[in-house]
Amino acid sequence: MVQPRSPGVDGGFGGGYRWVADGGRRAAGGGLRGRLDALRELIALSRTRLDGRTLEGAGRVLETADERYRLSGEHTVVAIAGATGSGKSSLFNALAGANRSQVGPRRPTTAEPVACVWPGSRPGAEGLLHRLGVPAHRRHTPADGSSELHGLILIDLPDHDSSATEHRAQVDRMLELVDAVIWVVDPEKYADAVLHERYLRPLAGYAEVMFVVLNQVDRLPGDAADQVVDDLRRLLDEDGLALGEHGEPGAAVLALSAATGRGVGELREALGQFVAERGAADRRLAADVDAAAERLRSVYVAQSQVGLTEQARAEFDDRLAEAVGAVATGRAAERDWLRYAERACGSPWARMRGRRGSRWGTGGSGAGATGVGAFTGAGGPAGAGRTDEGRAGAPRARMGRTGAGRGDGGRAAAGQTCGGRSEAGRSEARRNEVGMTGAGMTGAGRAGAGQSIGGRAALWRNGVRRGVVGRQGVSGHQPSAGAAAGGGGEPVVDGRAAARPVVEQAVRTVAGEASHGLPAPWAQAVREAADRGAYGLPEALDRVAADAEESLRGGPAVKPRWWTVAASLQGLLSVLQVVGLLWLLGAVTGVGEGAAWVSGLLPALVGSVGGPTLAWMCRVVARGPARRYGQDAERRLRSAAAGCGRARVLEPVAAELLRYREVREQYAVASGA
Repeated sequence: MVQPRSPGVDGGFGGGYRWVADGGRRAAGGGLRGRLDALRELIALSRTRLDGRTLEGAGRVLETADERYRLSGEHTVVAIAGATGSGKSSLFNALAGANRSQVGPRRPTTAEPVACVWPGSRPGAEGLLHRLGVPAHRRHTPADGSSELHGLILIDLPDHDSSATEHRAQVDRMLELVDAVIWVVDPEKYADAVLHERYLRPLAGYAEVMFVVLNQVDRLPGDAADQVVDDLRRLLDEDGLALGEHGEPGAAVLALSAATGRGVGELREALGQFVAERGAADRRLAADVDAAAERLRSVYVAQSQVGLTEQARAEFDDRLAEAVGAVATGRAAERDWLRYAERACGSPWARMRGRRGSRWGTGGSGAGATGVGAFTGAGGPAGAGRTDEGRAGAPRARMGRTGAGRGDGGRAAAGQTCGGRSEAGRSEARRNEVGMTGAGMTGAGRAGAGQSIGGRAALWRNGVRRGVVGRQGVSGHQPSAGAAAGGGGEPVVDGRAAARPVVEQAVRTVAGEASHGLPAPWAQAVREAADRGAYGLPEALDRVAADAEESLRGGPAVKPRWWTVAASLQGLLSVLQVVGLLWLLGAVTGVGEGAAWVSGLLPALVGSVGGPTLAWMCRVVARGPARRYGQDAERRLRSAAAGCGRARVLEPVAAELLRYREVREQYAVASGA
């Protein structure tokens, strides 16, 4: 016998509706209303990510809920379903108290649904019957009009295993619309595979709005009825159907005989309690939402925790820094600082020799000229380095790097945003873009050879090299004439060819990290967002790197004061050197006294030895500031490249992940988790 339910307690939905002003309609209870709203929001957020067929079932649930709540909340629609010959029409008549549905030996007997309506305190049954498609001539009222079933609309359905296809289709349609179902089985066909596999097992989630009645128990001798009921319970349990026992919610299982009336009173009592709760529609719709959420589970529930970790973001930033050659730029900036310190603190003779070498076009910049060993003796560096006049020559074109992984970039280092240049500027930049390979001409090679940022200004026009500034190697030897002339020994390479794979690999890696564990549609959306951001990222990164080099070309913005002090001391030592040499010259030529050379020797020695010594001391002191200057340049370029990557790739990816989190939260509410 079914256990009585307490109104307003079962499942959180009984009594969870409220009456509205139209007298017969009701709104969903608070819990169900929130789930329906979440499902509606879920569909709205997912339309651009999931195909319509995936969301079709959830959309039908919302339409069904809206339609049901527009109709009477006073009535509960209960259908009687069963196989041919199970006696469902006989049970329908027993509950109605009169022969309202035709019974007989002919199969199938019930061709159209038949309704019996117990009037409620308010009208509204007509709308529900119209929704179900019950013909007007098939609508009846009970003979006794018992008050215990007020508000019940009982429907006798055609046979679910009817030989007529239209009968089976009608059953399937109405089972989706009714509030509850009474499944009628008989001792011969209670284990029928069609019933269990096509109906009971798929509808296991609707146990709270389901009755399972074993009819025709009068045909079973002795305790055979109890054995059949026990076996029926076992089959229902295997189907996953929860059974309402010991006060727990679930399907009620009863044994009766519609022909003799045995057990019909218990079913009537159970139906009376069920109808009085006025919660069947809410329970049914809640089960509909549960089923829709379960079907959508694979496209909303991630296999693992999702999101971009700090490590993945840091690795992405490192790859972009590699693409723009941040390390090489920092080292070149460090060498530039040392070169400027050399010019400021070197002897006047060294500066004069550097200017003369620049005018002759023989100024080199290798490690012997701009590296840590750039400071030489009194005569200054062997290769005096690039002069300001040389740096102020023809405008510097963009040069790609192969070894250092220089990529295309943006002007963020100079304060501009990624992609802040016009299309015309981009086209011009592309025309000027040329890669340099060969002996010491790659990005890493230039860094190793010690070429300064400001001194890499060769003449480039329309992407064709017109000349190469001479450079001096570590040993002090000049490069070959063919190399100095920019001959055929150095093939012209598009710098993007080396940097673009680095950028593409970085984007693929971060997209893979972000989409790992996501359901397939959302993983695809994350990858597409990353791909859209990656388009144009190499060019933006190239502009970043180009502007970083341009900002470093003029050297440090603030010159240290000790450079001025060192330059003044170098001038004083040079004066002593000149005075001493003149004094010695006068002593040798007889202009002065013969013993005067001793007095001239001291200032000459002080000037000659003091100048190189002071240059060496300045070199030692300059190493620390130069290193910090280079590190700062590297940090700025790295930060600019990272900002470009964030704006173009990480932020769109994060937006997709945020969208997924939003729909995942809505799914959790809709599924009742």
